[in-house]
Amino acid sequence: MQATRQQILDYLRREGQATVKELGGLLGLTSTGIRQHLTVLERDALVEAHEERGHVGRPALVYRLTEQGDALYPKKYDDLANMLIEEARRVLGPQAAADLIKSVAARFAEPYVLRVEGKPVAERMEIVARILEERGNIVSASPDGESPAICKHTCEYWNVAQQNSIICALDVEFVRQLVGADARLTSSLLRGDSACTFD
Repeated sequence: MQATRQQILDYLRREGQATVKELGGLLGLTSTGIRQHLTVLERDALVEAHEERGHVGRPALVYRLTEQGDALYPKKYDDLANMLIEEARRVLGPQAAADLIKSVAARFAEPYVLRVEGKPVAERMEIVARILEERGNIVSASPDGESPAICKHTCEYWNVAQQNSIICALDVEFVRQLVGADARLTSSLLRGDSACTFD
């Protein structure tokens, strides 16, 4: 990242938002120079602008980070999740920790229940595959045939699963809740397979 653009991003991360004038004063650049940097950052989807009305005059453009821009800064969600799982296992015991993961999966599934309700299993499998895609995964499904399956080729919990494979139960239970039939994990990315397969 070019140094001036990084300074702009850092300022927006710290302050929440800024105008061209504020950024110019901070960095000692002209409004034109700041706008050139902001144009590149907008093109890269790292910042966005919105109009804000003052007491007088025309509305000013105010810039802030997008989700993509905010994602450039470190997040320790994986560390937190791993610590919580390990602490749950230590304090509650292995079975209670497993039950907790299943309970979380049921809560994740709740918003999607109406989409699958009353549908046959094969159709539910197709819908669940689409839901998993909506959640950011690469998924393929073969709901018909002797061994119907959903194959999930990505894992949003990969960094957690490497340390705590118990998290895999979350996906199994999520699929089971929505498909309405027993789901087994027959292949796993964690074991080196090409997908996590639920059948």
